[in-house]
Formats: sequence, structure tokens, C-alpha cells
Amino acid sequence: MDSENDILSKEYFKMMTDMIVLCVTLALSLSFWIISLTMSAVSGNLQPVSPWRWLFSILVPLMLTSRALKRRSLDRSGALGALLVGFVLTMANLSFFSALLAFFFTSSRLTRWGAEKKKKIDAEYKEGGQRNWVQVFCNGGVPTELALLYMIEVGPGEIPIDFGKQYSASWMCLSLLGALACSAGDTWASEVGPVLSQSQPRLITTWKEVPAGTNGGVTPVGLAASFLGGATVGVAYFATQLLAVGDLQLADPQWPVVLYGGVAGLLGSMLDSLLGAHMQYSGFDSSIGKVVSYESATTRRICGKPIMDNNAVNLFSSVLVALFLPGLAWGLWPRFTSARNPLPNTKTSQSRMKIQNQLLPVGPTDSRRAPPFQRVSERKGTKPNRERDGVASNETKRHRTPLQADRKGGRHAANVVGSGNRTRDGRVED
Repeated sequence: MDSENDILSKEYFKMMTDMIVLCVTLALSLSFWIISLTMSAVSGNLQPVSPWRWLFSILVPLMLTSRALKRRSLDRSGALGALLVGFVLTMANLSFFSALLAFFFTSSRLTRWGAEKKKKIDAEYKEGGQRNWVQVFCNGGVPTELALLYMIEVGPGEIPIDFGKQYSASWMCLSLLGALACSAGDTWASEVGPVLSQSQPRLITTWKEVPAGTNGGVTPVGLAASFLGGATVGVAYFATQLLAVGDLQLADPQWPVVLYGGVAGLLGSMLDSLLGAHMQYSGFDSSIGKVVSYESATTRRICGKPIMDNNAVNLFSSVLVALFLPGLAWGLWPRFTSARNPLPNTKTSQSRMKIQNQLLPVGPTDSRRAPPFQRVSERKGTKPNRERDGVASNETKRHRTPLQADRKGGRHAANVVGSGNRTRDGRVED
């Protein structure tokens, strides 16, 4: 009986906790929405963010971090850091959120894959990963900063990557994609390589065989996995662009984000290995039979110096790839004239031609041409009401050429001369 009461009380407590979290989330989203409305009304040039976006940006990261905390993918400090990173990226751009989700979901799954084999290699292996706030910000700090800069530049929302029309925003999008793809590529290489690789790792600096788990060691399987990890982040970004962004046919093609994501993953993994081979200490501890990152009496040095730890190497690699990838993409991104200039039979071109026909330039004026930028109705001979009443407007007098003035004066003189009485033979009598 007591056990049943305990179970019921736990279920009731869980239900009430979920209700409280939901109420707090709704209150926060509405509060942020009211703040955005107030700021847009005061500034006059800011577009307020919809309450649905506020709700989605708070509720979805909260649900994901709670699930990751229960599955021990994150500890408590890591969950708080991931909640902040997820909120900023989701608020800025849904493509950022999908790329972050692809990185986090695949990395968490791969960390649990082949756990028994990884325990034999890694002396610092943790069940489920259990990433703390330092690891979260070393992998998500650069994307978070770029997302904030993106919101300052263009505001929350989704835009196509187009360096010709929006260079700064496109640069930030590619930089953020590069940072996330770099982290994904490094994680995939370190999680897939030790499990699937049948060959011994080789040190990236000397290409000598080293024990598994050595910082700076690479394998063909690990390099291929790093490219696939970055490409997976690019696929998530590209799919969200197709679903959330309109008028993609008027911008540059978006499919290269998949390719550049793979390049960023491969480049990030190689940079991580290069920095690890020089800046991280790797030694083989004979007492436990594993590679360790500290010096001791039973440790034999393999490579590197104790300057950085794994988190610092991940951060530096993320920064370097985030700075390099936009320049590479800007120089090699394919551009098609048909995508940037629609065909004449499109609705956009037709509406543009109608507007231009309302006010057409005529060219240099002379005695036989109308003034420049004269309306079509006036060029066809339709005069303003003031001219029909015999009163010429200032604009008509300003654009009248000397020859036109002479002709008008001649017609006026003829009317004056011919104002007398005419006889039957056509003569004029005063």
C-alpha cells in the first residue's frame, strides 16, 4: 500500500512539475513578446517578434535539455548552458536551431555507440558523455555570439544565403554553420574512428603509428566520419532553408551549404588533430595500459606539450573554421544568372515593366519631341485642364522650346490678324 502511494505521489509530483514549467514558459514568452512590442514602438524601425516564436524558442530547448539531463548526456551545468545556447540560436534563425539539433542529437547517439570498446581506450570516458558547461560553451559559444550578431544585423528570421544582396548576414550564417560543422566533425571522428577503424592511428605531424586515443592521431575512417558529420549539419540547415525561407528562386542556390558543412567538418577535425599533436600532452601509462593527458612516473610521452586541454583545442578549432569558411564560400559559391535575373515572362518582371511604362524617359528634347520623363498621356496629345482653359502651366512654359514658342506666337498672331470679318471671296475686312 505504501509503495502504491509513493508511486502515485511521484507521478503527481512529476505532473505538477510539468505544469509549472509550462506555465512559467508561457509567462516568459508573453513577457518577452510584450518587451519586443514596446521596443519596436519606441524605436519605430524594429519589427516585433511573434509570441509563437518566443514560445518555441523557450519551450523546445527546455524540453530537449531536460531530456538530455535525464539521459545523462549533460550534467546540470551543461543543461543550463545548453538551454541558453539553444534559446539564442532558435530565436535568431530556425536553420541555426536545426543545425544545432543535428549536431547535438547525432553526437549524443554516437557517444553511447561502442561504449565497451571506448572504455578500453579512453581513460577519461564518461557514461553517456555528461558534458558540462565548459564543454557546451567551447562548442556552442562561437555559434551563440554569431547568432547575437546576426540578430543585431537583420533581426530574428530566416533569410537565404546570398553574398550579393546581404553580405554581412550571409557571412554570419556561413560562419555559424562552419563552427557547428567543425564541432560535429571532430565529435564524429573521435566517436566513430576508434570503433570502426581496423588500422592503427597515425600522428598527423609525423605520420607514425601511435596508440589509439592519442591526441593528433587520425585514421581514414575518422576523417571520412568527420566529413559526414559536418555534411549532416549542412543537410539539416539546407532542409530548414527549403521549408522556412520564401523566394529562394530569386537568391543564390542554397545546396552548397551541405558541401561546405562537410568541408568544415573535415577541416575542423584536421585542425583539432594538428593542435592536439602540438598543444596537448599525450602519454602512455603502463600501469593502466591507456593513453593519458598527464605526466607521471609510469607515463611515457608520445607527443605534445601540456599547454591546452581538449576544450581549449575545440574552441580554437571552432574559431578558425568559423573565420575561414565564409571566405571560401564567398569565392567559390556558384551563381546562376537565371536565378538572380528572372525571365521576362515572370510575374515579377511584368509588374516591374508596368511600373516603368508609367514614366518613360524620352531622350533629348527638340522641337518635335516632348520633354523628358513626360507621361504617356501627355505625349499622346492629352493636355492638362489648365492648358485647355487657355492658361499654360509653369511646367509647360519651362519645357517649351524656342521653336515651339515661335509656332505658338505665330498661331496667336494669325488669330489676331484673322479676327476681322471675312467676305465671300475670303478677304478680311477690318
